[in-house]
Amino acid sequence: MFYSLTGTIIHVDKDGFAIQCGGVAFYCFASFNTLRKVGERGAEATVFTYLNVREDALDLFGFYDKSELECFKLLIGVTGVGPKAALAVLSTLEPSKLALCIASGDVKSITRAPGVGPKSAQRIVLELKDKLGSGVGTLDMSEGIKAAGVVSASANAEEAVSALEMLGYSRSEASVAVGKLDGTLPTDMLIKQALRSLSKM
Repeated sequence: MFYSLTGTIIHVDKDGFAIQCGGVAFYCFASFNTLRKVGERGAEATVFTYLNVREDALDLFGFYDKSELECFKLLIGVTGVGPKAALAVLSTLEPSKLALCIASGDVKSITRAPGVGPKSAQRIVLELKDKLGSGVGTLDMSEGIKAAGVVSASANAEEAVSALEMLGYSRSEASVAVGKLDGTLPTDMLIKQALRSLSKM
């Protein structure tokens, strides 16, 4: 129904913003990432929108860019994940990082989103892993997704990723660092080289 809105931001709060377009103001629920980007009151902005129709309400969601909108639509298509949980995930992880978490099976990073437990995070990974190309995968994520594939194909690389996780790195961070290396190297060499790479980030 609404593809996008262009106008002036007239109100911002912790849950969303109001944008005035031609004398009519629309309130949009939004992620923290979008709220940071739309600007303060008086700023001009264009946002992409999604209208969620319920029996008792019509909720409008606003997104600063198309990639976040596409992620949102994929997330609400996951069993048991509603609009609020989807916004919580997108408030915690930008689309490119979410794509990497899905590709590498990094459930732990997804559970950092408020209200998203391990079961929901696992469903997000399982149900969206094959859909990366239809939405999230349109982002510039080829390097990260390729790295995750390299890790899954090498036992040494998998051991190195597990060791880096024990040192406090997320699975997605560890997968990218190890995935850029030669998977045939001994595990200890992979860990050392990945740590050097991670320390520069």
